[in-house]
Amino acid sequence: MPNSSSVSEFLLLAFADTRELQLLHFALFLGIYLSALLGNGLILSAVACDHRLHTPMYFFLLNLAFLDLGCISTTLPKAMANALWDNRAISYQGCAAQVFLFVFLMSAEYSLLTVMAYDRYVAICKPLHYGSVLGSRACAQMAAAAWGSGFLNAVLQTANTFSLPLCQGNAVDQFFCEIPQILKLSCSDDYLREVGALVFSVSLAFVCFVFIVLSYVQIFRAVLRMPSEQGRHKAFSTCLPHLAVVSLFISTVMFAYLKPPSISSPSLDLVVSFLYSVLPPALNPLIYSMRNQELKATLKKLIIFT
Repeated sequence: MPNSSSVSEFLLLAFADTRELQLLHFALFLGIYLSALLGNGLILSAVACDHRLHTPMYFFLLNLAFLDLGCISTTLPKAMANALWDNRAISYQGCAAQVFLFVFLMSAEYSLLTVMAYDRYVAICKPLHYGSVLGSRACAQMAAAAWGSGFLNAVLQTANTFSLPLCQGNAVDQFFCEIPQILKLSCSDDYLREVGALVFSVSLAFVCFVFIVLSYVQIFRAVLRMPSEQGRHKAFSTCLPHLAVVSLFISTVMFAYLKPPSISSPSLDLVVSFLYSVLPPALNPLIYSMRNQELKATLKKLIIFT
């Protein structure tokens, strides 16, 4: 019976069998990837170059753009290469690296979105204390905590997953190395270790989710009490992009992992995983720039001068 030491590579799930469809998928992935690079790259340049955007909200947005770039670069280039060269293989070490980076970046992004909800809460509910509560030191510490929590979760999940013996072949029913699909290849009876890692991740996600919900309950209560319609509009214009990004992130991830087994199929799993791993990093720059006049003005200047 083979174990993990005898598995030198994994076979990823292909998006299509015919050569024409593979090339079509490559072109589609390339377009999405380039748009994500352009969108997030413009946000990074705008925040870095315009001193008016050197505020806590844009500092966290800068971190989000970095995470989005890393997240989409972890999965999509390999999928593009496989589609272009008609190859499904990924090495054992490459698969482990992909799992680590994906979990790290996704976990850090979720934690950062929680921090960004707190930033909006302080800005709207306690505006007089905004500068003292969210100083440069506090912002750096919160961003570091988001990245650090993602790193710790990734170390735990990756070490737990790849320490299990594999005896169900090496075919991964996904277009990238995903932990649930790799666990299907395991023949281990050590459920306690798997449950422990799962409880840690679920607990972290639940705490962040509750914090985001409570923050927005307080935010909406404060906004609805504002006497000025212009003030309400300005408050909503800074909150709605973040709320849209959070909703997109959570809804796609929840559907991917909590959908009923009765509706699960390889093709549906492939589409859903594509939605939660690729769609948010590609759409986040668009969502944040649509209603943000300061960011739009800076982006226009960057495009004109370049």
